[in-house]
Amino acid sequence: MEYAFHIFNKLAADGISAALQKFTGDEMPVIVCVGSDLAIGDSLGPVCGSMLQYKTRGLPVFIYGTLAAPVTAKEIPYLRAFLKDTHEGRKILAVDAAVGGSGDIGLIKINDGALLPGAGANKKLGAIGDISVMGIVAEKSVNNFGLLNSTRFHLVYTMAEIISEGVAAVLWEIFGNRNSSGGNFRGA
Repeated sequence: MEYAFHIFNKLAADGISAALQKFTGDEMPVIVCVGSDLAIGDSLGPVCGSMLQYKTRGLPVFIYGTLAAPVTAKEIPYLRAFLKDTHEGRKILAVDAAVGGSGDIGLIKINDGALLPGAGANKKLGAIGDISVMGIVAEKSVNNFGLLNSTRFHLVYTMAEIISEGVAAVLWEIFGNRNSSGGNFRGA
């Protein structure tokens, strides 16, 4: 199942939160934000990861991929093994930039399924995650690298703000429910 919200929709963060809550249930996911700070269009993941670190301070949540320590698509095979060993049985929420049709730019898509980092650049690096959040930052073309470098940072920043707001709301909701019910918290 897929949900999509446009950045100009004032309720996009709430929609993202509701979709993620449906997919995660009451389980605190491990978050992987994929991308590089070397190309603006590819920086959605690390910008979102950095925002999430700030917005979830005080929560026992694991966030991989920030501006200080990005997780690039090339590192996915190693990260997959690390996540399996370190966070066995936990759901993985993967966030990444994507390319799409010209009318799709500005859409944030949430899927109940894995993310395929590098797919827009025709790279076959394997899937990661159980739930994926993709922000469409550029139009798909033969030369995606050039488009990712000419993407406006305002678009990336706005998407990261909306995604991080929606994800943080879900994480605080999960934490609040576990804290108030007196149940054990399966986090850090």
